[in-house]
Amino acid sequence: MTAYLIADVKVTDDRWVPEYAAAVHGIVHKHGGKYLARSGNIKVLEGKPLDTTLIAILQFPSAAAAEAFANDPEYDRFAKARQDGSESRFQLIDDTDIAGTIPYLGKG
Repeated sequence: MTAYLIADVKVTDDRWVPEYAAAVHGIVHKHGGKYLARSGNIKVLEGKPLDTTLIAILQFPSAAAAEAFANDPEYDRFAKARQDGSESRFQLIDDTDIAGTIPYLGKG
């Protein structure tokens, strides 16, 4: 089942960003993932805004593949750099439709 990793990041020290952006793309692909969006153009349409600099949405073929990316030893140093230079949250969701009303999504 398809899974999505949502990275919500507030950059506090941007020295990590160039190397991260250049290298992590390949690690994501190694695990069958792809970036759907990676943007700092965030416009809150409803609710209290989070203090966020950028949001990335990545698609993986499964939750296991997304977790394999996040736990890949090759990713460790980049994750540490991101964690040291930001406040970030990674959230993993699948493509189930909890309400069961969207016919093109699998019911979960």
